[in-house]
Amino acid sequence: MTFEIGDRATSDVVVRLRTNEGRDHRFYCHSKVLIEKSKYFADRLSDDWPTCQIIDSCSCVEVHCQELDFNFHVTVLRLFYVQEPHAWNGVRNALGVLQVAINLGCQQMATACMEYLEAVPWEEAEEEEILRTIPSLGSAYESILSRLQPVDQALLIGVFVPSLRFATSSPPISMQELKSSVQEQLDYMLTDDDDAPLFSLDNELIRSAIKDCVNNLLCRFDSLLQSMLNFSIDSYMKCKTHDFFSHLCDISWACQILSKMEIMKILVNYWVEKTAEIVKAAENVKPIAAENLPIESKIVEVASKVLESIGFANAIVTTPGRIKMVKIWLPFIQKARDSIERHSVNTDEVSLAKLDSEVWQGIESALVSILLTLPSIEQAEILSDWLKSKFVGYPDLSEAFDVWCYRTKVARRRLASLAGPSN
Repeated sequence: MTFEIGDRATSDVVVRLRTNEGRDHRFYCHSKVLIEKSKYFADRLSDDWPTCQIIDSCSCVEVHCQELDFNFHVTVLRLFYVQEPHAWNGVRNALGVLQVAINLGCQQMATACMEYLEAVPWEEAEEEEILRTIPSLGSAYESILSRLQPVDQALLIGVFVPSLRFATSSPPISMQELKSSVQEQLDYMLTDDDDAPLFSLDNELIRSAIKDCVNNLLCRFDSLLQSMLNFSIDSYMKCKTHDFFSHLCDISWACQILSKMEIMKILVNYWVEKTAEIVKAAENVKPIAAENLPIESKIVEVASKVLESIGFANAIVTTPGRIKMVKIWLPFIQKARDSIERHSVNTDEVSLAKLDSEVWQGIESALVSILLTLPSIEQAEILSDWLKSKFVGYPDLSEAFDVWCYRTKVARRRLASLAGPSN
């Protein structure tokens, strides 16, 4: 015989659903269905239960619940009368039904809810709700959280290293979006935010993998650089501008990874050695580069990270190397900033070439820091060129100029004690 909930003619049990807020609702049910589906109802309808209310000539079983859970209790009662498989109507509904099913001893329904929650994707808000709810339901339901469990270092490395190789490779343009996504997640893995990075700074396996991948990237970039310097045919150069820009983007991203792992010196050493060639290549491609390839801006972006590493002594560079960096990059950056800013003013659209003000401020601070470490004679030459330049407004080297003036004026007196008697 098939029963339907609410059928008074065949009902022999009234389920009285009540809340502390005064809500009181009666459902006309059938003992055969309730006993089969729920241990809670089976216990209360058994001969062993001491008392039983009577409503409308039917046995009455009361169920007390919170107002927030009322609709889930109603859903469970209705599902008793529906053939499986049930439609759970989303994660939140299944989670609410699961809690009621556990409280009412509906093991079959609870298992079905658990399997559903394990199988479907979760939105972020649903994930947070599951994290708040499942731990209180007992170990039998912990498998729902299996997708959120941490993994050991071996598995992490097994994902990180191939991802790093892909992120520093040169896949087809059609895969660029995937590559950018992988780069973003690798950066996130190493970011120290509310949660600790997945790898520590002293993890030699990760450091070694990063060094290898970055060295391979720089090797490919160097080959491209040499080919661009050895050919002057416009058609050839146009073919290479996109590759040049793509490699610069990868190097800029690699700076973030190298900085987080405190191994920026890998890139700094290369950039110092090849800096004149990089600037020459940039100047060669600028006239033929498409507007949607802001090569000049990307070079400035990478140079800023290299200069900051040198300026704040995160990477130790010899005095000749520091002199070369300032003498080459100071005029390049001055011209580049003027060009980028003029382009931004002359276009109504948001310019791809426009750089954040923090980049320019960072370059300025780094140049001042590096300049103050140079021999005074070199400082004098650089400051003289800066003061004569039509771009003297940026970078503002007045702090370095002030210090140089002071050091120069007091130099004889301060160093007199180091001179011999004959001097």
